[in-house]
This record gives sequence, structure tokens and C-alpha cells, in this order.
Amino acid sequence: MDTLQLLFNAVTVIFIAVTMFAAGLGATLPALRAVVVDVPLLVLVLLANLVVLPLLGWGVAVLFGLPSAAFVALLLIASSPGGPFGAKLGMVQNGDVVAGAAMQVLLAAIGSITFGPTANIVLQATGAGGAVALDVPVLMLTVVILQLVPFTVGLLVRHYAAATALAWQPVAARTSNITFLIVLAGMLAGNWRDVVALIGSRSLLAGFVFSGLALLLGTALATGPPVRRTTMGTVAAVRNVGPALAAVGLAFGNAPAVLGALAAVLLSGLAAAIPAAAVLSRRRASLHEEP
Repeated sequence: MDTLQLLFNAVTVIFIAVTMFAAGLGATLPALRAVVVDVPLLVLVLLANLVVLPLLGWGVAVLFGLPSAAFVALLLIASSPGGPFGAKLGMVQNGDVVAGAAMQVLLAAIGSITFGPTANIVLQATGAGGAVALDVPVLMLTVVILQLVPFTVGLLVRHYAAATALAWQPVAARTSNITFLIVLAGMLAGNWRDVVALIGSRSLLAGFVFSGLALLLGTALATGPPVRRTTMGTVAAVRNVGPALAAVGLAFGNAPAVLGALAAVLLSGLAAAIPAAAVLSRRRASLHEEP
């Protein structure tokens, strides 16, 4: 592994941990409790992310007639909920950050268990092949260390030292923003050949459409005020690439075509989700400015 790859991995880890820490600093125990005991919201979010979106990925792949590598990549992405970018986009859109962070961590933890069986079912049903067997304890440990622990630490600081939390939150949010941009730039720089190779194909469009529809379905299959529902939408739209990458290595021998398609589908999905979050942010800012 070269130095640039190591630096990119380090910045990605910092981005995920700091984003969850910032979310914890902005949360309160009563607000978090209100989210986790909201049974209708939990049921709908789990239904959307664990059942509806894998089926949506299948449908989009068939609709666009994707070639084998892109077909597999989209199915793997669709089967993997709880991407850490989801919590970040909750911040970008000025949404319900507490609910978004809580659901993202929950989905990542559950997804580390459900991803393998879900991906196997969909791949076998479509004839795409490749049995997926993942190290579930390692995936869950990753979620705990990078996401749950920073969020909990931030939450405890907010609970026991509110003044400190308020002082730290702008710094944490700024660090999250900077590392977010670095990670996006790194993803584009590291995978630009794969993306360029797929320009003109239907793979990029399929990833874009899947993410846009996932955002709409995630918003529709949620309860509460619009600010919470759109946050659930962006959490649904951003999938967790970690398990998908592991599956490509285990089931497809790190086939370059599948890895390239995975990067292209992920980036085209972000191209749909990030502008949508920005539009929501501007709309909410304009509403606050009105007398």
C-alpha cells in the first residue's frame, strides 16, 4: 500500500470519527431517547434500508440493462446500509442531525450482519453469482470503534459539560467539513479512470437514479416533521461501501471491472445526494431569513 493510499485511509478514518463526534456534541439524551423509542420510525427506516432499497437496486440494474460488473456493483451497494456520509449529509442539509446519526449507526451495525445474506439472496436470484461470506465481528467492531464510540463520547461531553461541547462543536464541524472535501477529492483522484471509462455508459446514470430514488423512498418511509424525514432520506441514499468492498474481494477476487464499477456507482450516487442536501439547506436558510 503506497503513502498516498495510507494518507487517504487516515483522513477517511478521521472524517468518520470526527463527524460522529460532532453529531454527539450536538445531541442531547432526551432528543436521542425520543428517536430510539419511536417504534414506527424505526420500523419504517429498517424496512426501507434493509428490504426496499436492495429490491430497488435490483430493479434499477434490470431497467438499465447493466453489464455484469456494474450489475453486481449496484446490487452490493444497494444491500449495504448505513454509510457514514449519511450522517454528514444530515448536517449539510441542516436536518435532524441527532436522528440521522443515531439511525446511521444503527443501520451500519445491523447492516454488518444482514449484508451477507441480503447480497447472497439478490445475487443468486439474479444469477449474478458470487457467494458472499464476511467477517461479521470485524465489521461490527469497525462500526463500534469509528462511529458508535465517537458519537457516545460527544454525547457524554454534551451531557456533563455543555459549555465545553458548545465550544468544541464548531471546531469539530469545521474539521468534518474539511476532511469531507479531502475524502471526496481523494475518491475522485483515485478512481477517475474508472469513472471516465464508464462515461457514456448506463452505469453512472443507474447509480445516480438509484441514489435519487433511495432519497425519495427514505423520505417517504419515515415519520415526523419534514426535517427528520428528509434526513432519513439522505441516510438511505448513501450506502456503506465498506462491506461492499470486502465482498468484491471475497466473492469476486477484487476483479478490476467490479471495483471500477463500484467506485463509479458510489460517486454517481453522491452526485445525486450532495446537491439534494445542499438545496434543502438553502431552502431552510431562506425560510429562517423570512420575517
